[in-house]
Amino acid sequence: MIRPSLLLAAGLLLSACAQQPLRGTGDLGVVIERATGSLQLIESSSQTRLARIEGLGDLSHASVVFSRDQRFAYVFGRDGGLTKVDLLKQRVDKRIIQAGNSIGGAISQDGRLIAVGNYEPGGVKVFDAVTLELVADIPATPLPDGSRNSRVVGVTDVPNQGFIYSLFDTGETWLLDFSQGNTPVISRFENIGKQPYDALLTPEGRYYIAGLFGEDGMAKLDLWHPERGVERILDGYGRGQQPLPVYKMPHLEGWTVAGNQTFVPAIGQHRVLVMNSENWQQTAAIDVAGQPVFVMARPDARQIWVNFAHPDNHKVQVIDSESHAILATLEPGPAVLHMEFTARGDQLWLSVRDSGEVQVWDPYRLELIKRLPADSPSGIFFTSRAHETGL
Repeated sequence: MIRPSLLLAAGLLLSACAQQPLRGTGDLGVVIERATGSLQLIESSSQTRLARIEGLGDLSHASVVFSRDQRFAYVFGRDGGLTKVDLLKQRVDKRIIQAGNSIGGAISQDGRLIAVGNYEPGGVKVFDAVTLELVADIPATPLPDGSRNSRVVGVTDVPNQGFIYSLFDTGETWLLDFSQGNTPVISRFENIGKQPYDALLTPEGRYYIAGLFGEDGMAKLDLWHPERGVERILDGYGRGQQPLPVYKMPHLEGWTVAGNQTFVPAIGQHRVLVMNSENWQQTAAIDVAGQPVFVMARPDARQIWVNFAHPDNHKVQVIDSESHAILATLEPGPAVLHMEFTARGDQLWLSVRDSGEVQVWDPYRLELIKRLPADSPSGIFFTSRAHETGL
């Protein structure tokens, strides 16, 4: 005879399974809704919205990384908030205010640590990924007048339990090595150039390249040979060109390394620059429809997709990576802020802020597949980023 308690337990288990069916997280993503401090949880397989998660604070310049099991999203807010979101339970798991003004972050190679770059106070704070408890606090270099510390930009993870970032106000790059424990070994590289504002890590994690806002050029550090110091590349790329007003800074984690070529936006110019990825010499300059913000490769590297700053932010251009020809000029709508490919490149998702929607495109046929409503959408992030270095 089966006892009533066992029948009750079985019934409760079946009821729970019926309410929350098992699912994976590999096809999930989030859309930042910057005006309302919320996230939309999206699924790429069915191109649908699953939920809205609220209460994430100021998301005007938010970015996201994911836990290695792709269950949790870590959201870096402009108000200094660090929010851990459970994608399966569709709710905020934990939230802290760790600074006054933050500008992105990264998750360590083993998924154990979360690093946050801060404008105010300048520096990097590192947290336990499970509990969000503080592990390390690394202040940035003070300004000469002692008024504050330098602002931090371009925070990214690097192989062997490290983080790397640049200091906008003092022209430095710092490398943190957590491979021996929670007290990092810090390597400082000074005089890298004027006002580094964001950075790119090449896909294998070898080269860290910081863009410079205060002068034409970029600063490259070879992480296989950091003892060689920082090398200037693309030095003086705007020589002879009249710089244009910059309405929106390029986002350099959207730079593209496609085979033996690297495609980067030129600050203050309507051009995408092309470098040889082996010797880092410029090989071409592609004239485009406006000032590039994101320059992103389709995962097969055959196409390069570019969006633009105001007043050309209603356009997206598609470039052939081999011939450098413009294949198409698309007009998805007003204020295209971000683009994100699915992991294997069958879809491209676009946030179109001023029409209040996210669009899904077929990047091979250059056709619009679907529109999904969203409240002032900006960044789009898929969980496949969990397994890429430097994202």
